[in-house]
Amino acid sequence: MAISFKQTRFKFFEILPILLLFFISLNGSSIINLKFFSVNIHYILVYYWSLRQPQNFGYGFVFLSGIISDVVFGFPLGVNALSLLFIAGVAAYVRVVTVRMTLVNDWISFIPALLLANLIYFGSLYYSDHSLDYLYLLKNSIFTFAFYPILWGLFSIISNLSRS
Repeated sequence: MAISFKQTRFKFFEILPILLLFFISLNGSSIINLKFFSVNIHYILVYYWSLRQPQNFGYGFVFLSGIISDVVFGFPLGVNALSLLFIAGVAAYVRVVTVRMTLVNDWISFIPALLLANLIYFGSLYYSDHSLDYLYLLKNSIFTFAFYPILWGLFSIISNLSRS
């Protein structure tokens, strides 16, 4: 009985990132929007889990999550999906070329992922004639980058619980 419960607990922590991904997509709260700043958790979640445990976090889930976010936010289909896939692609590249993964390496390599994702996001919305607040996008990117270590620590705890 104890072995069965232990295996079930580990399986729960293995699928927890996918559950979080779809909860964020369906809830429409991929961005923590406070009075002075906003943080895009969706980007951080996809980058961390695509980098650390890609076997549990496939590109199909990322794409489907992006499509769901597009429907919830009312954007043209594929805008968020393409941005999230670019983040997952950069994470896959970083995983291949990095010898030793640390917080600093992950954090610095998150910069090009964030820039590419925002470029795709901006370009897609610009050419589909959606209004865009440039200052909001810039502040969101800066605070998403700044909050990466906090969420990295939280996701590391979840990752360790799934392997223990």
